[in-house]
Amino acid sequence: MCQTPSELLERCSTEDISFVRLLYVGNDGITRGQTINKSELSEALEAGISLPTSVQSLAPPDDRVVGGQYDTVGEVRLIPQPRTFRILPYEAETAAMACSIETLNGNPWTADPRSALLAYLSDLDDRGYEAVTAFESEFHLMTETEDGFKPHDDRGVYTTNSARDASHVIHDIISALEAQSIPVKKYYPEHGAGKHEVVTGHATGIDAVDDHVFHTETVQAIADAHGLLATFLPKPVPGATNGLHLHLSLWDDGNAFHDESVDGPYPLSRTAKQFIGGILAHADALTALTAPAVNSYARLAPRQESCAYACWGHDNREAMVRVPSSSSSDESGTTRLEFRAADAAANPYLALLGLLAAGVDGIEQGIDPGDPVQTGPDALSDDQRHRRGVERLPTTLGEAVRALEADNTLRAALGEELASSYLESRRSAWEAFTESAGEWNRDILRRLL
Repeated sequence: MCQTPSELLERCSTEDISFVRLLYVGNDGITRGQTINKSELSEALEAGISLPTSVQSLAPPDDRVVGGQYDTVGEVRLIPQPRTFRILPYEAETAAMACSIETLNGNPWTADPRSALLAYLSDLDDRGYEAVTAFESEFHLMTETEDGFKPHDDRGVYTTNSARDASHVIHDIISALEAQSIPVKKYYPEHGAGKHEVVTGHATGIDAVDDHVFHTETVQAIADAHGLLATFLPKPVPGATNGLHLHLSLWDDGNAFHDESVDGPYPLSRTAKQFIGGILAHADALTALTAPAVNSYARLAPRQESCAYACWGHDNREAMVRVPSSSSSDESGTTRLEFRAADAAANPYLALLGLLAAGVDGIEQGIDPGDPVQTGPDALSDDQRHRRGVERLPTTLGEAVRALEADNTLRAALGEELASSYLESRRSAWEAFTESAGEWNRDILRRLL
């Protein structure tokens, strides 16, 4: 990757790059951007590219929030980050960079998710920690038919038939990711027809999130080149889901989540357990950041290996926080947490920011997460769950939004301008859904009466 503007400009010249796409992710979780001619690159690196502030008052697909915090007046600047420069192997003469957003006077825009995460990571560094993160995103490959989209194959988890059916697409995805310096560890077909997962390596700080943005862009672009649709929708078809699993550890002089005095495959430190305690304490509000779509809550249901309850467990895929077994060859390096109540509708910068803020609050408050749950939480009786403090996660986006509104810790981590504009966007999405549902109900009544 290019590290300086001069190296970046030289590479554009030597590798025949004519266009550079400047990417950002807004409150709506959609990756957006502008494409500039390489002749404009020097100016963009020095002064940025103009962007209306109203982009942070959008709800999917492109609806501006009525009476929103940002209206038709106001501009900010997209600031490309040279260290994120990638040549896009799936698009001729085109490179791309992730961007932060600044105000006209050159300060980080306090409504920019990427800038907010960078500020929090700086605070985390002051506490003596560095975050090591890996994003695992599941997706479905779909084929368009006369009856709509259907899964590309009808096989299932880990089946070699499914791997063979999709190999021409998956191999191109892997090659394109590696060409962008995103390391691929493994691939496998997942639970459900047409579902796949390409597992990439971990990275530190903001790099892990930037890599995830390029990952999803790449998967969708390569699938499209093969005449397929790649969807990350949380619940794309009945009986199937797509999650975004965040693997996370904090490091100081070593892995702060690892305790070498603990025997067995789950050597969690006290710090790690308190971090889990913080996640569980802020679980409801956190889902508004990590599962921010109406469709997200069709996924967060029992018996779907996607988690429906705020609990933790050792290799429990129905828990909100799974503690994976560490590798016997590198216990310290592989001791980590996996957060499972997330999907790719999330803005990944906000998802990681919320997760870190919740966990760090657990460390600072010394929150005990309780004993691990070693069964599907739904298999416990109501009384058993109550005694163990295992609470149901929000069942709608509306519930999650109200929880985030009331969570002072997460709102403070976002900052008031970002928190208010984000809540505005999510509240608008929920209201649009409930209004359409009301119209559907009225239509049914008209037919019945």
